[in-house]
Amino acid sequence: MSSPSADARPNRARGFIWWLGLTLVLIGTGMLAYVAWELFGTTFLSRQKQADAVDSINREWRNGQPTAEVKSGTVNAVIRIPRFGKKYAVPVLEGTSETVLAGGFGHFPATAKPGQVGNYALAGHRVTHGEPLRQMPSLQVGDLVLVETQRTRYTYRLTSSGAGLVVPFTEGWVLDPLPTNPDVGEVQPKQQPDQRLITLTTCAELFRTDERMIAFGVLVKKEAVRR
Repeated sequence: MSSPSADARPNRARGFIWWLGLTLVLIGTGMLAYVAWELFGTTFLSRQKQADAVDSINREWRNGQPTAEVKSGTVNAVIRIPRFGKKYAVPVLEGTSETVLAGGFGHFPATAKPGQVGNYALAGHRVTHGEPLRQMPSLQVGDLVLVETQRTRYTYRLTSSGAGLVVPFTEGWVLDPLPTNPDVGEVQPKQQPDQRLITLTTCAELFRTDERMIAFGVLVKKEAVRR
């Protein structure tokens, strides 16, 4: 006949295993919920923010103002990429902080403004937070990127494909007024002074951030817009 203390030990062990299993299930459920939120929840909210920001800037433009203030920052332009569909319209905000990038494209402050000589450089998420450059690899040489401001629509034509250049995130030369690739013979804009360029940057891989996918373009058209 076993003693009460001997019977209690297996019961305590089974209880411990049960609680441990429950804890692991809860942790796993929480992690799945977090991943789902990052992949789908942030994108849903960010797309709504982007649509609201586009509405705000269009309203301010009609009222004679060049910019609009929204929760994510200062909006000053709207990007349209025909390959991504007729309804594609993403606001451009100043800066490249996480808050800014959750609201649309971020404009690297030290680079040129739309239509100016130099390099108008933009960053955008490829996954989560609205993912404006989710389809970056599908961009082809010759595709158009339209940049709308209060008075002007600038049309850039890509001179490199969306997947044509991948660099470490530390490669700052892609933001130079005239980007010059240190790897001779690799993708870069035409090495001609006084060009009006655009550069799109995003994560090269969906779930890693140590490399960037880069696409270059050149201004081919400038036209006035009536609001």
